[in-house]
This record gives sequence, structure tokens and C-alpha cells, in this order.
Amino acid sequence: MPDQAVPRFEIAVEDIEYQRVGGETLLARLYRPRGPGPFPALVEIHGGAWVNGDRLNNTVLDEALARAGIVVAALDFRMPPMHRYPAAVVDVHRSLRWLKANAAKFDSAPERVGGLGTSSGAQILFCAALRPDDPRYAALPGDDNFDARPAFIVSCWGVLDPTARYRMAQAKKIQRFLDAHLAFFGDEATMDDGNPQRIVSSGGASHLPPGLLIQGTEDDNLDHTIADRFADSYRQVGGQAELAKFAGEPHMFITKAPSAPNSLAALGRIVDFVRCRGGL
Repeated sequence: MPDQAVPRFEIAVEDIEYQRVGGETLLARLYRPRGPGPFPALVEIHGGAWVNGDRLNNTVLDEALARAGIVVAALDFRMPPMHRYPAAVVDVHRSLRWLKANAAKFDSAPERVGGLGTSSGAQILFCAALRPDDPRYAALPGDDNFDARPAFIVSCWGVLDPTARYRMAQAKKIQRFLDAHLAFFGDEATMDDGNPQRIVSSGGASHLPPGLLIQGTEDDNLDHTIADRFADSYRQVGGQAELAKFAGEPHMFITKAPSAPNSLAALGRIVDFVRCRGGL
């Protein structure tokens, strides 16, 4: 990490059931710094175009954050073909309440809990965070003494405007993206409903946690200016949004080349932001 003042921690790693729904057990891989705490904590929502991947997708990122003193709960969540939107958002909403309810046990505190999403995972996370009172998202019972409002939120190369990304896929004839969008959303009207950019710009967000957006300028999975537009819209409606862009970097650049200078700089930016917003 660039900040030499950030301590380095040994970590403990374990898989924990965070919910069971419809007979399906969903796990979180928990990364815990060994130390006195209380530490900031976050749920981590992986990408994979909504249809691929699991809680191990971002192991490199999750371990780096934990070694910098952040509790990370990397989630499995329901995905197509069995489950469409908003099932994954419901799972993430539940996970935020679960992590708050268990924060003390994990050497954190409820007010220090936030979230981080990568790629399509950022869309899922931002929906839950921006509309925590939406009854569709809050459909799963449990941990009712805690809400799903995160203290902070981080997007790494996030699909924050899925409609715009769908249009890009149409123009470039990227069939795997077109198929994934429709597998998750079902149709374009639903895609618009679960569109963080639209939620923010229309004034539909009931919660605006401080946000950090990490984005490379050579991202071939989405137009990198989506992050610029989202940050501008977020600020216009009264939210705090930091945008960190990295010249020449592709989609998933931190996990692709974790020791590269820009990756280390981006990791340092995330750690500084989470430590600040998570109460340290």
C-alpha cells in the first residue's frame, strides 16, 4: 500500500453461512484482521456479468483489504438462471443487516459497516444501498434491529448504468453481455428499474452514502465515462462521491495485476477511503 502508516495484519479466513433462503444456503468468505479492533467492515459483491463467479472471485483484493485492517465478507448470492433481479439485491440487503448484527463478533461495529462491489456487483450493491427502504429489497426477514444503510460504498469498474452498457453491447454485438443482461434483468424495463444512474439522477435514492469510484480508462467491458456521469449525478443530488481514474487500465485491473503500480495506488485509495469513512 502507498500509505506506509497503514499497519499490516495477519488474517483469519473462514466461510460462514449468512442466510438460507428457499432451502439454499448462501455463504460469505470472511477475512478478519487479527488485532484489537474495532475495524471497518464491508460486504464485497463480486462481478461476473451477473451470471458467473462466486465469493472467491476477488480473493486478491479481499486479502489485501483485510491485511490493511478491514473486515471483509465476500458473498455468494442468488444468480441466473434460477434467480433474476431483484433476488441478488435482496441477498445483499440481507447481508448488510447480517454484517451489522454480527459486527461486534467480527471485531467491528454496526456504524463502521459499508460495501464494495466490482463490475456487475457494484450495480447490485448500489441498488441495495440507494434504496434500503424498498420493500422488494428488504423482503428477507432477519436482523430487524439493523437497517441496510452502509456507512460508505465503493465501486470498482462498476456497471453503474446497465442500460448504457446494454446499448454498448448492442452496438458492438457482444452477445455474451446481451445474454447476461437479459438473463439477470429479463427485459429493458426491469434493467431501467435496477439502474443506479437512473435511481440517482431521478431523485429516487433515499440514502446516499459517501462513495468512491475506481475506474480504468481502457475498460473494454464498459464506457469509462459512466463513472464520470455517475459521480457528477451523485454530487448534484447532495451525495459525496470521489472518482479515481487510472490511465490505461482495463476492467478488473487490480485483480489482474495486483502488484502493478496503478493497482497498488488504487488499493491504497480504497484503504484510505474505507478507514476514513469506517471510523478510523
